[in-house]
Amino acid sequence: MKLRGSASALVVVEGTDLHHDLIGAALALQEIVLEAGLPAGRAVGVDRFTDPLPATAEADVYVLYRSSTTFAPAQQRALSDLVAAGKGVVALHASNLFGFGPGGLGADEAAHRLIGSRYLSHGADGSEGRFDVHVTAGHPVTRYLDDFAIDDEYYVLEYADDVRVLAERRTPDGGAEPVLYVREHGAGRVCYSALGHDPRAWGNPGFRQLVRQAVLWAAGIGDDADGGREGAEDPVESWSTRWPLGNARTIGPGAAASGPPPAPATRAPAPATPASAPEPQEGGGE
Repeated sequence: MKLRGSASALVVVEGTDLHHDLIGAALALQEIVLEAGLPAGRAVGVDRFTDPLPATAEADVYVLYRSSTTFAPAQQRALSDLVAAGKGVVALHASNLFGFGPGGLGADEAAHRLIGSRYLSHGADGSEGRFDVHVTAGHPVTRYLDDFAIDDEYYVLEYADDVRVLAERRTPDGGAEPVLYVREHGAGRVCYSALGHDPRAWGNPGFRQLVRQAVLWAAGIGDDADGGREGAEDPVESWSTRWPLGNARTIGPGAAASGPPPAPATRAPAPATPASAPEPQEGGGE
């Protein structure tokens, strides 16, 4: 029996720390989900979806951060079934390393179909750098998000035909490479982002906003928001856009009008008080 009435998330990290800081990722992603207003736990390892314990069974959204090429087929199928039954998945960065382990892509078929893409390479332009993320409006995951720049790894993906791309980066040859998409899986929702290699990305305001809204969307929060009713509150706006970008800028309606706060008024220093002369002391002596 589920004890918690509100939606909740479980951040699941898995793999080795040779290329990714899994502990740092778990802490950062839990913090981001908590910023979105959802209770969030942390867990290590993907051997948890068959006959899941309460922490896994009761979560409404799984935030996956994998750094491994091994994912047991039975666990893949169990996760796929949980999502098809209505849970959500937000998969980040190397969570789509499919086809590199024993058995090739066939061994990862269930997870590959669920996530909807797989990592191919970093491309021919180096492994990482600073680039602009170009956001497509018109979806809850990007509702209050503008284009932003980020320092992150370059990922070249192979992705399914049924994904809806929501953000891209430009490549030096003038092309575009997806960095964010969503798809439906049965009654559940899947969001994948290629972003999130290390603390430079985890601390980026645009990335944090993206993950917050992805988790809310995957949990089904905001679906009933009535944008036309006077006084109606959009929970995505109220929960996920309240966190500042720095320099007093915020995300959401009215953000363009916001700017750095005015410099505080200063007062001229008061004139120094002259030091009083010491009192003369009477001479003494016997």
